[in-house]
Amino acid sequence: MADAILRIKNLQKSFGALEVLKGVDMDVQKGEVVVILGPSGSGKSTLLRCVNRLEEPTGGEIWFEDRQVNHPKTDINEVREKIGMVFQSFNLFPHLTAKGNVMLAQRKVLKRDKAEAERIAIEKLTRVGLADRVDYFPSQLSGGQQQRVAIARALAMDPHVMLFDEVTSALDPELVRGVLDVMKELALAGMTMLVVTHEMGFARDVATRAVFMDGGVIVEEGTPSEVFDNPQNERTQDFLGHIS
Repeated sequence: MADAILRIKNLQKSFGALEVLKGVDMDVQKGEVVVILGPSGSGKSTLLRCVNRLEEPTGGEIWFEDRQVNHPKTDINEVREKIGMVFQSFNLFPHLTAKGNVMLAQRKVLKRDKAEAERIAIEKLTRVGLADRVDYFPSQLSGGQQQRVAIARALAMDPHVMLFDEVTSALDPELVRGVLDVMKELALAGMTMLVVTHEMGFARDVATRAVFMDGGVIVEEGTPSEVFDNPQNERTQDFLGHIS
C-alpha cells in the first residue's frame, strides 16, 4: 500500500512466556479511522502501545511514514512527536490548569515560546468544547472534561496519527458522549486514527475499517457493515452476539 502512513508487519510481543501478539499485519492509510475490537486480553492495547514503542516489540516491524519505528537507531522521541496517544487514564498534572497541561509538552518538546503555546492550547481546548474551562484545574473538571483536555494536549503536538486506547471506559455513561463527539469531529476532519474501543455505535458510525482481534491475532477485518452485519468468523459472531 503505497499511501500507507503506518505499516505493521508480523508484529510479535511476548511478556516472558506469555505471547500477547502472535504476528499481526496491518496497513493504515492516511485519513483512515481503524477501530480495533476484541475481548480483554486479545492484544488490542498492546498493539497500540507497540506502535509508539511504549512496549518494545519482540519481533516484526513497524513503519511510520517510511521510518522503521522499532529500529535501534530510530529516535523514538522524534516519532512520538507525530503519533499522539490518549489513554484510559487522563494523566493530567493536578497542579496545572487545563491550559497549562496542554502547553507543557509544546514548551518542553516542541520548544514553542509561551505565547504560541498558550494560543495553541486555547485553540485546541476550544476545539474539544472547553473554551470556558481553560483556567480550570483537573479537580474542577468532570472525567469527560479531563479526557477532552488529554485529547487537546495530544492535538497540540500536531500529530499525523492519533491512537486512542479505551478512552471512554473509565467514564460514567453520561460523560461518554462528549468524548466520542470530539473523536467523531476529528475523524470527519481527516485525522488518521487507531481506536481501541467497546463503543460499537461509534465504531459503526465513524470507522472506515473494523478489525477484530482475538488471541493475539487479527481474526477478521472489513468495513463496519461487513464486520458488524455479516461477520464471517465464528469467533467474531460470538463476540458481537454477546455485546449486542
